[in-house]
Amino acid sequence: MKRDNRITLAITGASGAQYGLRLLQALIESDHQVYLLVSKAAQMVMKLEMDFDLPSHHKKAEALLMEMYQAKPGQITLFGKDDWTSPVASGSGAPKKMVVCPCSTGSLSAIATGACNNLIERGADVALKERHQLILVPRETPLSEIHLQNMLTLTRAGATILPAMPGFYQKPNSVEDMIDFVVARILNALEIDQDLLAPWGVSEEES
Repeated sequence: MKRDNRITLAITGASGAQYGLRLLQALIESDHQVYLLVSKAAQMVMKLEMDFDLPSHHKKAEALLMEMYQAKPGQITLFGKDDWTSPVASGSGAPKKMVVCPCSTGSLSAIATGACNNLIERGADVALKERHQLILVPRETPLSEIHLQNMLTLTRAGATILPAMPGFYQKPNSVEDMIDFVVARILNALEIDQDLLAPWGVSEEES
């Protein structure tokens, strides 16, 4: 895999684990190498919202996801929350792109304050300090002043706040279409070609 093809994807405990897993699938299909970080809360949400029981042991979870998405050997590497020797934890080894999808407000707060209590927070901190691309996909409503202030802080620090807000101008026919809308916007922000959503003013046939 080329170094430029590496992306860090973190899935936290906000509602909307479907967004993160669909993004993982899209990244695999576009031949990217994914460093995957999944919080314990995210595993609980997957089971609650999707009836998907991701193994707690990260190597077993990695093997299951590799099989699910027919990934090539080494295309998905799942790190534990305390794996401080992973490339994600260091500015000299981290990918130049990171997405937290979905991003809980707790993770948003920790990243905004530089807490670094786990590998997800440290990975985001590295992305900010190295001036890498960091995309945060919050899924919360309504938003308090604290949430908004954290988003403003992170935007000023260089992160992109891309809320999980599906549009309807593409006339979605299913929940999957609404998920794809958000995932397509993330891929666009990452400058990765996608065919999940046609650009505004362009028909699906033209795109």
